[in-house]
Amino acid sequence: AMSGGWCTVESDPGVFTELVSSFGVKGVGVEELYSLDEGSLSSLGKIHGLIFLFKWRAETDARPVVPEGGAPGVFFAKQVISNACATQALLSILLNAEGVDVGEQLREFKSFVADFPAELKGVAISNQEAIRAAHNSFARPEPFVPDEKPYEKDDDVFHFISYVPVGGKLYELDGLKEGPIVIAEDVSEADWLSKAAAAVQQRIERYAASEIKFNLMAMVRSRADALGERRDQVQVRLAWVAAALGQSEGEGGSAPMDTDSEGPQLPESEEEMLAHQAQLSAELADLETQLEMERAKQAQWKEENARRRHNYIPFIYHMLKMLAENKQLRPLVDKARAEQRDKGQS
Repeated sequence: AMSGGWCTVESDPGVFTELVSSFGVKGVGVEELYSLDEGSLSSLGKIHGLIFLFKWRAETDARPVVPEGGAPGVFFAKQVISNACATQALLSILLNAEGVDVGEQLREFKSFVADFPAELKGVAISNQEAIRAAHNSFARPEPFVPDEKPYEKDDDVFHFISYVPVGGKLYELDGLKEGPIVIAEDVSEADWLSKAAAAVQQRIERYAASEIKFNLMAMVRSRADALGERRDQVQVRLAWVAAALGQSEGEGGSAPMDTDSEGPQLPESEEEMLAHQAQLSAELADLETQLEMERAKQAQWKEENARRRHNYIPFIYHMLKMLAENKQLRPLVDKARAEQRDKGQS
């Protein structure tokens, strides 16, 4: 269903990762979180922010919001299009994160809207054609476009919000609010995640009695980039170790880099050096395995996204037509009805 020219987007890490990439952002991915424990969070490496999906419901929120202009350095936009919340949650992290190459398009957009009030920022997002085109690339092919209807009281309405640290404070950024909400003051790189996890857990527990449909994702540094960088570091260190061992054995081994450089600090004895070499070799093998798994996951996501976009209606139509022409459709329908009837009686 479209709303204001924007489609609904599935809450899926493969979808979000491709969406972020299509904005022109480099070196960033989105991973799904199944647990909020410290081990699960630390396993993802550098995390730029969290995205939380929940079933929205009208309720009173007494938490104070930061007034317009009261959070310098924080990008906050009000949501003016109902189906844009997925993209808005991603932008809330990307345009607030430090050390992320967001690309020329988003850099120019952030600069252009820097002095806009929150509502106008939301309007600007809805009118940004490149962002909307990337978002709508995930529109499901439909043979008939239904008339849009306003949401009714009993409709399931899902909403995305973001948690992101900016300037030493942890913010909840929800485009349906009037402004950012400060979750915690004086946070650091080391502790903001635990405070964000506590805020998410608190929200889940508040809804738990009546709702189980939640989804939590983390915007992270590209795992392939992080693993590749560590692999390169290990390979370089292994080369230094091999060179040092070669020299100690009188084989005239040379350092793998410029001979004027001192190289890394290495164990002194040959026995310790061999043990270190074995440890590095084991780590390298593990990194190669993880990289292969990451590439396989990315390939799977790419295939799934292609299937999401593919229009299967012509295939289904022609298959049903061929079955009918070969007098096979009616027996299959009768068999399916009989099986359904038997299930209902059992």
